[in-house]
Amino acid sequence: MSDPLLGASGAQMAVCAVQIVGGVVVSPLLSGTIQHFKARLQGRCGPTPLQPYRELRRLWSRSAVTVEGATVVHRAAPSVVAAGLLTAVLLVPCADTGVDLPVGHDVLALMGLLALARFALAAASWDTSNGFALIGACRDLMVSVYAEGTLILATAVAVLASGTTDLRGMIAATAGGEAWSGPLLIFGGVAFALVLVAEIGRQPVDNPDTHLELTMIHEGPLLEYSGRDLAYLHWAAHARHWVMFVLAAQIFLPHPSGTWAQLATLPLALLLLCVVLAFVESLMSKMRVMSSPRFLLIGSLAALLGVLSETVGIA
Repeated sequence: MSDPLLGASGAQMAVCAVQIVGGVVVSPLLSGTIQHFKARLQGRCGPTPLQPYRELRRLWSRSAVTVEGATVVHRAAPSVVAAGLLTAVLLVPCADTGVDLPVGHDVLALMGLLALARFALAAASWDTSNGFALIGACRDLMVSVYAEGTLILATAVAVLASGTTDLRGMIAATAGGEAWSGPLLIFGGVAFALVLVAEIGRQPVDNPDTHLELTMIHEGPLLEYSGRDLAYLHWAAHARHWVMFVLAAQIFLPHPSGTWAQLATLPLALLLLCVVLAFVESLMSKMRVMSSPRFLLIGSLAALLGVLSETVGIA
């Protein structure tokens, strides 16, 4: 099998470098930036944007604790979750070109990887039979049923605009001002904005700052983990931020044409998304768990309106 890096252009190598370094190394900075701006907006000093790195280093220096009675399902879950998100990082390009890695660039494969990571964590919660972990897993699975449906509809809008499920083609087709002249991508952007909040576990769907059993969703399945296993899971959550933010910036937000221009504007788009999320979380409290389906239903309706506008030919 030929090396995919052989014969790659400078632009393709740059995209591959940003893709890997951003997803693996820079992704914790996104979560830290959101928390930093959120604290500032609330009048608090708050942690620095580098706080997630300190937490990962602290957890990595500690050994994992094996839960009594746990099987291989619980022990393997952190590795499966981290591997799934690492593959997703390699799958999502940062521009309309990139190196042809073996994982491909298909958006349907991306959805499968995100679902696999969620399933592995839920299965681990059932394996230990911890009450709080089960509560969090059940809530996460309930939200995911609606979030994945909304995500499929939102990406369907981008597929209609580009005519392909290849993420590089979707980025290229939605670049420039002409693609945004109609309502199709606007409706798709609204739908993706709502599902993004649910996928990365931010307010108003989930509160990443709480560990209370009455409100937590994502933190519940993590209660039985410690040390390096917990570091894997925390990194995977940061990597999920990177994957969803890159999709939002390069498909569901206006962006320029050309690989180098897209790479140059990507940091600004990521910073803008962090500030917007911090502002939203400062204005809105966490909603009730049973209200999340109605929240995501708005996104599904927006995506369906986008599909309808394309079907009837509204310009």
